[in-house]
Amino acid sequence: MRTLSRWAAKYGAFPTSNGLQRLRRADNGTRRILPEIVEMIEALALRCPEPSVAFVHRRVSGIAADRGLPAPSYSSVRGIIGAIDPGLRTLAQHGDAAYRDQFELVFRRTTLNPNEQWQADHTLLDVAVLDQAGVPVRPWLTVLLDDYSRAVAGYTLFLGAPSAEQTALALHQAVNQKTNPAWPVCGLPDVLYSDHGSDFTSVRLERVCLDTQIQLIHSRIGVPQGRGKIERFYGSITTELLPHLPGYIPHGTNGEPLTDPALSLEQLDAILERFIVTEYNQRPHSETHQAPVHRWAASGFIPRAPVRPEDLDLLLLTAATTRKVQRDGIQFSSTRYVSPVLAAYVGEQVTIRFDPRDVGEIRVYFNDDYLCRAIAPELAAESVSLRELQVARSQRRRDLKRQLRHRRSLADALPIDNRYVPPEPTEAEPVGVDEVPPRHGLRLYATD
Repeated sequence: MRTLSRWAAKYGAFPTSNGLQRLRRADNGTRRILPEIVEMIEALALRCPEPSVAFVHRRVSGIAADRGLPAPSYSSVRGIIGAIDPGLRTLAQHGDAAYRDQFELVFRRTTLNPNEQWQADHTLLDVAVLDQAGVPVRPWLTVLLDDYSRAVAGYTLFLGAPSAEQTALALHQAVNQKTNPAWPVCGLPDVLYSDHGSDFTSVRLERVCLDTQIQLIHSRIGVPQGRGKIERFYGSITTELLPHLPGYIPHGTNGEPLTDPALSLEQLDAILERFIVTEYNQRPHSETHQAPVHRWAASGFIPRAPVRPEDLDLLLLTAATTRKVQRDGIQFSSTRYVSPVLAAYVGEQVTIRFDPRDVGEIRVYFNDDYLCRAIAPELAAESVSLRELQVARSQRRRDLKRQLRHRRSLADALPIDNRYVPPEPTEAEPVGVDEVPPRHGLRLYATD
């Protein structure tokens, strides 16, 4: 009754609010453990390999007892370890790569219109075909995917290692109009996004992109997260098309086909085109909720085409313009472009290529060979979105590493754990002169 009376009095005093709500403790969220003990727990927990909570508890309890400090309970130690920044723990236990993959900011490129950005990549297909000699081989597939609609713009299927020639063939098919009316994707993209493969970084592809006003962007080395959209398309090919074909190679079979290969490269090419045009491009995408080909054509835009059709076939190898390298760089369009590489070419005539939509940098060629990228400092500083993201990532990593160095220094300064080290053996007493230890030799017989 006394409790009910107290609850009724509280409710009468605060009728507009929840007067029966349980009050929080004044020290809620704070630790009643000495900061010195907390630092020891965190320093030990961040060691590599990661110690168990029980080990940290025993170690800290022993040190606290030696220093006359109150020892923390096991639950307190576990709570302190669980409250450590997950990014800091991952960086300490698994290194930079694991931290990057789990916690580092990812710059995901997004587009608002068709042909604003295409992704290009290669993959080795999990299927075997028969070459001209009848030998089973695994083909490669190069795909150009429209980032906005997820529609496949072009592809090429080939044998042998990827090369700039195969990439040019896929780009040629993607840009030109197809003979199949159900595949309307065409035109020049504004941006071509790829990895750092030798074919994507070749001078030939760079010249094609420069002369057709395509901005060539490469993903960061060792960071595949930015190419997830085209990797998802490869997953659709691997799980929905290839298992139904003869010569399919499941994962875990060490490259051995599940059935005997029976298709030629031309037959697989026809099957792949039919799958892309009639199935993949026509069904709703799980993220956009629209069919890729319908999403690509819904805005009614006019694809950007080369000025002359033969320009793309000839790969546009004509020079843009020439300039003389001065001591302060290259003067072009009333702007100064600089690069450390140009120091060895002062006084030489070079060929420059540029993107009219982005004059922050130019490409420099010497004797028809790619030389370097020259930057206009006052213009390059205007593109700050990616730079800001990189600065944030670097600052976050520096802060975590500084914390990690501090915690590890605290752990190294702790006394050595010699509680269970056995005592050193004492020296043996010297043997007296008269006390000669018995010697054991061979027993001799009289008949020997």
